[in-house]
Formats: sequence, structure tokens, C-alpha cells
Amino acid sequence: MSGGLSEEVVKETIAELSKSGDDALTKAAAEGLPSPDEVVDWVERAKRLIMAERDRSALRSEIPRLAERLLRLLRSVPLPDGVAPEEVVERFLRRLPAVRARLAEDVEAAFEGDPAARSFAEILVSYPSIRAIAVYRIAHELHELGVSLLPRMMTEHAHGLTGIDIHPGARIGRRFFVDHGTGVVVGETAEIGDNVRLYQGVTLGARSPRKGDLLRGQKRHPTIEDDVTIYAGATILGGDTTIGRGSVIGGNVWLLESVPPDSKVIADPPTQSVRTRTPRTDQLYWDI
Repeated sequence: MSGGLSEEVVKETIAELSKSGDDALTKAAAEGLPSPDEVVDWVERAKRLIMAERDRSALRSEIPRLAERLLRLLRSVPLPDGVAPEEVVERFLRRLPAVRARLAEDVEAAFEGDPAARSFAEILVSYPSIRAIAVYRIAHELHELGVSLLPRMMTEHAHGLTGIDIHPGARIGRRFFVDHGTGVVVGETAEIGDNVRLYQGVTLGARSPRKGDLLRGQKRHPTIEDDVTIYAGATILGGDTTIGRGSVIGGNVWLLESVPPDSKVIADPPTQSVRTRTPRTDQLYWDI
């Protein structure tokens, strides 16, 4: 072996790594591990087709290709009992017009909600929130059809690109707008109504469990009713927490309990001391 590496060491390493056990990594491999690159390429193609393609001949060519690639991906992951990959593909394709209509409303909400926006095209090509929401809406349709792993891979791809983490299981209504967006987290069982606006750093999360297995499948994340605005840095936790319709949640608010409709929740500002410093000519100096 070149470089002085023992052949025996290589054989022993291969023998150990090739063993099948009862650990989490072995179980994960048995469940199916689709190629992340293929999943990302598929969802980006689906997003472009839904949001930008209008030419009938192009659609006639692209939709069968999109369906065939989705079918291959679905055959690489487990599906619920009695659900065939072909059935999922057909039902997903039938939902694409509705997904496009929702995304058009999301773009309109961004244009109406952001005075800095100059055009719909600017929002479509440059707003990270629209990119994240588009991937979420595609992934959510697959999630609703019983597909679990692929939608998670899609939304984590969007999370990595935009800093916006939306679980595909979350239920989000019409005209959803995330301004700026970095650091936003929307958990799996969160429910968001129509005309909701979030700012950067908002968390719609769950209380930290001691044993997550006991809560799997239960509602753990808050409900946000229609026409709610949540400002930067606010944290709202818990499956029993509901933010009533028309409420405004101020920046850096921490909420573990529900608020009624038309509420305004503001965190008490911290006490600050402003002093005049004595100028120093010999060095940079600040007395704290």
C-alpha cells in the first residue's frame, strides 16, 4: 500500500464500516436516502415552472419531465401503506394551479406590504421570503399527500439559502408575507391564517420537551389568526397559544400564552443610562 498504509488496516476498516447494526445511521440508510442534489434540482425546476413559465409548448414538455423525476424520487422513499407513487404524482400535478394562485397572492402581499418594492418582478427575483415561501408551498402539497422525507429536504434547502425555516407541515393561509426574513422559524404544527406578516427573527416554536417522542404527532406550535403582524425578534411558543385576529405583536416579545383578538403586545423597554464621556487624547477610552 502506497504511503506505508497497511492493507490489513484498510480491510479491518472496511469490514467494520460495512456491518449492519441497530443504530440510527443503519436505520436511516434502510429507510432510503435520496440524493440531496436531485431533490434540490427538482424543487427549483418546479418552482420556476410554477412561477414563471407560461408558454404552452414549454409546459407541455416540462410537466411530463417534472412528473417523471418526481416519480423516481418517490420510489426511493417510503410512502404510507396503500399509497402508490403514481397516485401521488397525479394528485400533485392537479394541485399546481392552486399553488400558483397562492404564490401570486403572496407576491401581491409583499408588494403591498413593503414600500421599498418597485415592481412585482423585483419581488419575484430578489426577495428571499418569496423563494422560501414558494418552496414551502410546493413541499407542503407533497407533505399533505403523505410524503415525509422529500418535503423536509426541500424546505431545508430553502432554509440554507434564505435563513427562513418553514416546516412543510405548517399550515399557512393566503397572502403570507415575511419581511427581510432572516432567522424566521415556523414549526411543524404551526397554523397561520390569512394576511399575516412576519418580520426577521420571529419564532413560532414549541416548548422544549424532555422527551420528544411523547409529543410527536401532537400540536406543539402556536396558532396565528388572520390579519396579525409580528415584529422582529418575537418568540411565540406552545401548541395551546393562539394570537387573536388583528393583533400586533411587538419586537422581542416572549409569549407562552394566548392573546385575544385586536391585542397589542409590547415588551417593556430596558432601562438605559446615557452618560457623557471625558475626551482622551492619548488613547481610545470608554469607562463602562
